[in-house]
Amino acid sequence: MTMKKDFGPGVVLDNPAFIHETALVYGKVHIGEGSSLWPYVVIRSEMHEVRIGKRTNVQDFVMIHVGNTTPTIIGDNCSITHHCTIHGAEIGDNCLIGINATLMDGAKVGANSIVAGHSIVTEGTVIPENSIVAGAPAKVIRTRDNRVANIMNAAFYYENAKAYARGDHRVTEKEEFKQAIAAELARLTAGN
Repeated sequence: MTMKKDFGPGVVLDNPAFIHETALVYGKVHIGEGSSLWPYVVIRSEMHEVRIGKRTNVQDFVMIHVGNTTPTIIGDNCSITHHCTIHGAEIGDNCLIGINATLMDGAKVGANSIVAGHSIVTEGTVIPENSIVAGAPAKVIRTRDNRVANIMNAAFYYENAKAYARGDHRVTEKEEFKQAIAAELARLTAGN
């Protein structure tokens, strides 16, 4: 499977791990090192910008766009899971955005947070760091440091993305994958 490498002059690919050939990217967009775009991702930025940090995975059928007055900024080690819509929102580092969640213009999700599947984070909502939010409209239902769990999810996708880039679609069954995941967990939990 070949990675699409030329999306146009406004798109900066900073050594991503994997970009599926069906991903569509338009406008001023920066994809960070080690990040991945999975099947049928669509990213558009006719104004402002979209920035995706390092080792962030944008999963199948995600739509990312800018708001009328706001860019879309996604931090490092994030998982934007299947069918999400991110529209002019900011997401801090180490976040997991659950399946089919929607984040609207001006929403800000603090680092180490989880947005539950099918949640709607409405315009201008500010979610503190280390939150778990759910509902429509989304509300904080718990406070917990989700950093390690969320980084581990991103690490899984990072290793998977590297495997997909070389045509290996079953890397989780291999010892090298298990060792990489174990080493990442050991690094994150050292000293705790």
